[in-house]
Amino acid sequence: MLTGKIAVVTGAGRGIGREIALTLAAHGATVVVNYNGSGAAAQAVAEEIAAKGGKAEAIRCDVSDFAACEAFAKQVLEKYKRIDILVNNAGVTRDNIIMRMTEADYDQVLDTNLKGAFHMIRHFSRSFLKQKSGKIINISSVSGVAGNAGQSNYSASKAGLIGLTKSVARELASRNVQVNAVAPGFIDTDMTRKMTEEAREKLCGQIPMGKIGTTRQIADAVLFLAGGGSDYITGQVLCVDGGMCM
Repeated sequence: MLTGKIAVVTGAGRGIGREIALTLAAHGATVVVNYNGSGAAAQAVAEEIAAKGGKAEAIRCDVSDFAACEAFAKQVLEKYKRIDILVNNAGVTRDNIIMRMTEADYDQVLDTNLKGAFHMIRHFSRSFLKQKSGKIINISSVSGVAGNAGQSNYSASKAGLIGLTKSVARELASRNVQVNAVAPGFIDTDMTRKMTEEAREKLCGQIPMGKIGTTRQIADAVLFLAGGGSDYITGQVLCVDGGMCM
């Protein structure tokens, strides 16, 4: 399905990013596993892909750093000559109620989650335009669609990603580059597993399907948007949330 395609997945050392990297590789893509702090985990992802017969390498880059992203894009394009799939997944949280949130916590979340996607798109856009093909998938969140108390910074960053997605989709549409977003709901990850059982049950009560989602379900949505079946879809937000935001 993706044989011969070059994919970059940011924040791919763990969680949703890891699953996306593994899924794209399983369908034939060569995957650049981007990471910032989780070097050992990212290398483990690349090795797991290689062990299954796929192709991958882990490359460090702080997506919040404009110059670092420029150097990262140059490194990828010099080696692989092209990029076919860009998944902007890297993200952080610094939760707090608005009256207690620090400027530093607000800025760090926006710089990583929103500006990080801008940086990557900005530095890879020329290659996409030259090829006249490509897929850009931004990982937003239901928090960016509906908001979430205690996450004004995170929700703002994820809502901003939706605006970025739609604007870039309009800019690149005539060059056959599709730009879409996936908005995960409550997903079973290391972070959510730290919640108490009571808190998890309360959250599940807000989901019409009555259960949390898996990283594989998010990866499958990304796989669809990365493949040929989505060639006439752009500027859209696909909520994978069990019905939370319908």
